[in-house]
Amino acid sequence: MNSHNSLPGPDDILREELPNGIVVLARANFASPSVAISGYMPCGSILDPAEKTGLCGFLSACLMRGTASHDFFQIYNQIESSGASLNFNASTHSVLFSGRSLSEDLAMILELIAEVLKSPTFPETHIEQIRSQILASLSIRSQSTQDMAEVIFDRELFGAHPYGRDDAGTPDSIRSINQEDMLRFHSDYFGPKGMVICVVGGVEPAEAVQQVRNAFASWTKETVQFPSFDNLPMVQNPNKLKKVHLEIAEKSQMDLIIGGIGPERKSPFFQAAQVGNCILGQFGMMGRIGKIVRDDHGLAYYAGSNLNSSLLSGSWEVSAGVNPKNRKKASELIIAELKRFVDSPVSLEELEDVKSYYIGRLPLDMENNAGVVYYLLNMERYSLGLNYYRDYENLIRSVTAEDVLSTARKYLDPERLLIVSAGTKNG
Repeated sequence: MNSHNSLPGPDDILREELPNGIVVLARANFASPSVAISGYMPCGSILDPAEKTGLCGFLSACLMRGTASHDFFQIYNQIESSGASLNFNASTHSVLFSGRSLSEDLAMILELIAEVLKSPTFPETHIEQIRSQILASLSIRSQSTQDMAEVIFDRELFGAHPYGRDDAGTPDSIRSINQEDMLRFHSDYFGPKGMVICVVGGVEPAEAVQQVRNAFASWTKETVQFPSFDNLPMVQNPNKLKKVHLEIAEKSQMDLIIGGIGPERKSPFFQAAQVGNCILGQFGMMGRIGKIVRDDHGLAYYAGSNLNSSLLSGSWEVSAGVNPKNRKKASELIIAELKRFVDSPVSLEELEDVKSYYIGRLPLDMENNAGVVYYLLNMERYSLGLNYYRDYENLIRSVTAEDVLSTARKYLDPERLLIVSAGTKNG
């Protein structure tokens, strides 16, 4: 029964902080001849200058296009000739990297990651190629009712808070970004302090840590002081029901998002919100929301809910894709279901089903090296502790129907919801 013994814990995760501030996590899996390598630096798009939104994402897409030692083709030949993979991207809080290789090529891939992070050159010709790709993707996104509903929802919900900004940038901001901007951001914010690297696979943990040390020990650069996030604007739900519509002409589908503020990841309310959200709009065929809006009334192409919990705040959103003429009826059904959700406790059957789902899913998610890496990074990012996944079953089992109800009441006030729609307005 004790399947959690196969889950990562303090006895089989090696966690070491190097003198330059890099935290290394390593776990062995000798059933695999390969390793998964992933990590992040704490400098994401939240640090983009206001007039240069999208800079961190743009820069991350350019990282592997050339370094002080190797050009684009040399970098890619090195990766491909060994059957490895490596990519970089950015999120709100981080520049992220992930890759895989045969265990015997771990030193090579770590040295390449170090080189790309320490000495990227951002060649002009590649900047222009990637600029064109980003502008094309922004143009495509501007016609996506689902994507634009999400952008507008975040902007309206979070306002002046950094989470209200669009990390992808705008066509104008992307056009304004140049090589000098990238070099300055790199010089200011890229450094070893606060960086986390995780290695899982067919290598002894102590050996993995040593290989990271070999690749990164010489990087002792000090970065500028990151801005403090202690005095951010307060985020709260609207004072009353607030409706915002974005017109995107000639669309047969309209996307709706209805919701408000959710708990941040480290909140004591997170676990109850996660369980409640699954009952509300994820479990089975998208939970209660999916059943009422799509199955019972046939009003949506899809319908469900999401809990987005990050470092500083979060959102709790119900979303649906509907025919524009069904917008009003679908919205009413969703709000009625939210009222029911905050009026009375979930059933014990629903609660037990969802608990079993979460407890059973965790070992399945960790069946491969990449899955373990993902969860170990999550554990480190949110300071959950090395025992977190061994304790996870107890954490989930301890959530009561009353916990779910009180958490839902704290965050989902049916009188203070934000309702965003994107598409052709009709009905």
